[in-house]
Amino acid sequence: MSAFVTLHAFPAFPAFPAARRRLPVAAGACLVSFTAFWLAQRAAHVSMIDLMVYRAEGAAVRAGGDLYALRATAAHLQPTYPPFAALLFTPLTLPGTATLRTLATAGNLVLLLVFVRLSLRLAGHTRAEGVWWVAAAAVWCEPVWTTLRYGQVNLLLATAVLWDLTRRAAGGRDRWAGTGLGLAAAVKLTPALFAVFLLITGVVARLRGGDGEPWLRHARGAAVAFAGATLLAAAVLPHDSWRFWTDAVFRSDRVGYAEEAANQALRGVLARLLHTPDPGTAWAAPAAVTAAAGLAVAVAAELRGMRAWAVCCCAVTALLVSPVSWTHHWVWCVPVVLVLWTRGRRAAALGTALVFCSYVPWWVPHGAARPELHQSGAQMTLSALYAAVGALFLALARASASLPGRRQGPGVRQAVTKE
Repeated sequence: MSAFVTLHAFPAFPAFPAARRRLPVAAGACLVSFTAFWLAQRAAHVSMIDLMVYRAEGAAVRAGGDLYALRATAAHLQPTYPPFAALLFTPLTLPGTATLRTLATAGNLVLLLVFVRLSLRLAGHTRAEGVWWVAAAAVWCEPVWTTLRYGQVNLLLATAVLWDLTRRAAGGRDRWAGTGLGLAAAVKLTPALFAVFLLITGVVARLRGGDGEPWLRHARGAAVAFAGATLLAAAVLPHDSWRFWTDAVFRSDRVGYAEEAANQALRGVLARLLHTPDPGTAWAAPAAVTAAAGLAVAVAAELRGMRAWAVCCCAVTALLVSPVSWTHHWVWCVPVVLVLWTRGRRAAALGTALVFCSYVPWWVPHGAARPELHQSGAQMTLSALYAAVGALFLALARASASLPGRRQGPGVRQAVTKE
């Protein structure tokens, strides 16, 4: 009898050694993948041009120069982020450029691991080896590859947002709630849509007679963090802050040409479709409709306890309605694929992964001659696939949020674990 109890009381015990073996195998596979990636990037002689722009911004701040008059690198690129970002970039001036590139690559690979871990937490997956396997594959998808190629900050910002939205606070309160969102928005404005999403969710919850305070408190935290960072930048860089918030923020042409194939926002799709560098009001109306529809789906999912769907819907909506969403901004494809897979949408997950690993926006003619203004129908289709996948994801999320059996969560912290 004692032997029977021993064997059947702990049926999972024999699996422990196997689990311990799986973890180093997964970590080793990830290390091999990262090493191959690093060698491939070196063989491609990547310029990390955006990292050099960040470095130039930091140097301008240290020298007291006119930040938004800066033209950096041989491509004469302009600063496009708020002044708070330039303050954060000042340490980039300390190492040499070769050392800085190495540190940026290593740092982004570490951030990828953290981002994947948070994405898996959002999707409800808890196995440690999953982080290594997913990261080993995700490093080769086009948005991640291009983020590291340019030395971009996309993984840092996305990680800050996910850290904020997947935290579990003791006692239902968290004094840090909103900090990640607010700081990310102070560096780059697009993440501010997450605070709008939290605000609307709290208001709708109250209108329905529920407790909307957790969402409202989270939104207030994001607003306070954003305001604090922005005011700090204004105190240190008053001239640059005035110039950005009264002029540069309204000039999307500073970022690049709208019709570039790399622009996977609605504005880029319409610019190529209409063969014009400025779609104007033809973009404003669809963008407003998409923003309203995307936020409605995100709020509905959140109120039904479907936090994973809600967060990804908000991210996709932000990417679609932003004036410019370069391919490397779509690192959010990682949690999107994981949410689709863990929610049983296997075909959609595989199709989404295929699109983002295919480098398809670069299949069409592109370059300084601006051939995107003269695309054929097939070329326009290929150069709109990221946006199309985003729209399809919103449709799937809406269908999932309308299924019976879900209920409104009592707060932003509890909703993380409801699915």
